Amino acid sequence: MHDIASKTGLRAELLGRRAAMPPDARAAAARSIRDELLPVPEIEMAGTIAAYVSIGAEPDTRSLLFALWKRGTYVLLPRLLPDGDLDWASYEGPDSLVPGPRGIPEPSEPPRGPGAVASADVVLAPAVAVDRTGMRLGRGGGSYDRALARVGPAILTVALLYDGELVPNLPSEPHDQRVRAAVTPSEGLVRLG
Repeated sequence: MHDIASKTGLRAELLGRRAAMPPDARAAAARSIRDELLPVPEIEMAGTIAAYVSIGAEPDTRSLLFALWKRGTYVLLPRLLPDGDLDWASYEGPDSLVPGPRGIPEPSEPPRGPGAVASADVVLAPAVAVDRTGMRLGRGGGSYDRALARVGPAILTVALLYDGELVPNLPSEPHDQRVRAAVTPSEGLVRLG
């Protein structure tokens, strides 16, 4: 399905729902997502995980990032480039984050290049919604579509969602990239595709 207008409308509706969620409900959802992800075998065994620092009303990733880092997982976080692509750098704990472009927290460590995401054993990606085939609806900038296109087919790619954001189907465009799984507070990790 190729319908930019329906993607824009759906994105606005879902982001509005997120913004209306009480902070305590968002915090509880983030804890559930973290607790569902940490014991996933691919995540437990991963040497490197590419993740992200949540912004706004996204499911909060900070405690997940800290837990991964504390157990010795090498965590890569994105740095937004001027062209909208993502560079990647090492997460060295909460104190290693600095404000980046648009105020988005990013690691202060030296960049490793946009291709560094391909070295990850698991990729955790933000999404506004995901459908049961793995089609991901992001914020519309294409940054994660570019990053996910660099990831091999055997790599577990997971979108972090609130309940109600794993939907039957989504409109898509040719450049849109799928994820292989989604995690929600109620359903846990759901393999897609």
